Amino acid sequence: MKIATAAQMRELDNITINGYGVPSTLLMERAAEGLLHTCLDLLGDPAGKRAAVFCGAGNNGGDGVAVARLLLCRGVTVRAFLVGRREKMTPDCAEMERRLGECGGVLEDFDPASADQGRFAYEADLCVDAIFGIGLNSPIRGSAASAIQWMNDARGQIVAADIPSGVETDTGRILGYAVRATATVTFTAPKLGHLVGDGALCTGKLVVHSIGIPADLIAAQRYDATVIDAELVRTWLPLRPADGHKGTFGKCYLLCGSTGYTGAPILASRAAVRSGTGLVFLGVPESIYTIAAVKSDEAMPAPLPCDETGRLEAAALEPILDRMAGMDAALIGPGLGRSPGVEHNVIHIMSTVNYPLVVDADGINALEAHMDVLDSRRDCPTILTPHDGEFARLGGDLSDGDRAAAARRFAGEHGCLLVLKGHRTIIALPDGEIFVNTTGNSGMAKGGSGDVLSGILVSLLAQGMHPVKAAVCAVWIHGRAGDLCAREKGERGMTPTDMIGMLPQVFKELE
Repeated sequence: MKIATAAQMRELDNITINGYGVPSTLLMERAAEGLLHTCLDLLGDPAGKRAAVFCGAGNNGGDGVAVARLLLCRGVTVRAFLVGRREKMTPDCAEMERRLGECGGVLEDFDPASADQGRFAYEADLCVDAIFGIGLNSPIRGSAASAIQWMNDARGQIVAADIPSGVETDTGRILGYAVRATATVTFTAPKLGHLVGDGALCTGKLVVHSIGIPADLIAAQRYDATVIDAELVRTWLPLRPADGHKGTFGKCYLLCGSTGYTGAPILASRAAVRSGTGLVFLGVPESIYTIAAVKSDEAMPAPLPCDETGRLEAAALEPILDRMAGMDAALIGPGLGRSPGVEHNVIHIMSTVNYPLVVDADGINALEAHMDVLDSRRDCPTILTPHDGEFARLGGDLSDGDRAAAARRFAGEHGCLLVLKGHRTIIALPDGEIFVNTTGNSGMAKGGSGDVLSGILVSLLAQGMHPVKAAVCAVWIHGRAGDLCAREKGERGMTPTDMIGMLPQVFKELE
C-alpha cells in the first residue's frame, strides 16, 4: 500500500473538489461515516454510552462535528467541544455545526477550567480526537494541549480522525504533545506519521477509509513510500521450479562469529537454510570451528585463521576469498567482534567482491573509518542492516527524530540499500524511495534476532532475488515469524531460535 504525504492529500482533495465537482461537505460526511464505524466497533451496543468529541476549527474539526451528529443519531450521549476560536472555523466546519444543531446537538466552546466538561470527558466511554489534521506543522500549546491531556487521561478509548493530534504527518515526530489513540481512521491512504517514529506509537490500530477520491486520480500520483504487506511479499517471492536442484536455488557464504560469539553464525546459517538457499557455506574463526561444526547439520562450516583473542586475523583473507569465489551472495559481520584483523578482512572483501553483500553488526562497525569503501560499491549491490547505534557510528543522523529522512539521506549519499532496524524497520533506496515494515513485536528485541534477519536476507539474495525485493521480503518475513512466535509462546518467552523454527510456516502462508 502506497503512503501519501500531506501535500499529496491536499492536492487530491483539491482536484476532487474543484476538478471533479465533488462537494467538500460530501467528502467530510464520508470521512465521518468511516469514523462512525470504528467508534461503534469500539463502543459495541451504543445504548447508554457516552462520547466526548474534541473538534478543531478546521476541516478536521468538521469531521469531528459530523461524527458527533452521527453518534447522536445512533443513541450515544454526545458532547462536542470546539477547541479553537469560533471566528476561525472553516465554512465546512460551520456547516457541520449547523447540521449538528438540527439534530439537537451543541458544539460547546472548550474550557480547560470547566470541571463539568472535564468530568464528562474523563468518564466517557469514548473520546474522538478531531482537533488537528494532517496540516499541523508547529508545536501544540494552549487549550489544544489541555484537550489532548484530557483525552490521554480519560478512562475511555480514543479514536483519532486522520492522524492523532500532535503527530507530524510526514515524519512521525511529536510536536509538543500528542494524542495516544486506540485507533486512527485515516482517509484514502496511510501517512508516514502513522507508521514511523513516535507517531506509530500514538496511532493505535490504523484504519484506511475511502472517502471517494477518484481511483485514477490516486493512481496518477507518484509515491516514494510503501507499506510492506503480505500480498507484496507473495508477489515478489520467486517461484521454485519443480525440476530445480541445489544449484538452482543458489549458494551463499556467511562470514560470522568469534570466541564468545558462537551463536551468531549458527542463527544466521540456520535462517539461511530455512529460507530456501540450495547451499549455505559458513566461515568461522578456527577457535570456534568445533562448536560450529557440531551445531551445523545443513550448513557447511570451515575454519579460518584467527588471533589469540579468537577473532579473524589478516591471514584469513585468502581462504575467505577462495571460498567466496562462485557464490551468489554473502553475509559478513554477525559476531565477528572488533579487531584490526576483522577490519582488514571486511574492507578487502568489500573492495574485491562484486556480487550482492549483506553487511551487518561487526561488518558495519568495521566500515566506520572506511566509508569510501562503501561509496566505491555503488555499482555492486550492498545492503547494510544497522540498528540506530550502528547507524550513528556510520554517520547517520537521527537527532531530529525523522528516521525516514535520515535513512533516505544515507542511502542516497552512499549508493547502498539501507535496512534501518527498529520499531517499524525502514528500507531506504539510493533514489529516495522507502519501504516501511509493520510486522514484528518487542519479543524480537533479543540478542540474535538480527542474525536471523541477515540469514534470511542473504538466502533470498542467493536465490536470485533483486536486492530491493530481497530486503523488503526478508524484513517482512522476519517480523511475521516473530509475530507467529509471540502468538504461540508470548513476547517474553520467545527466542530467535523459535523464529527460525517458524519460518517454514511463514513461507507456507505465502504460497
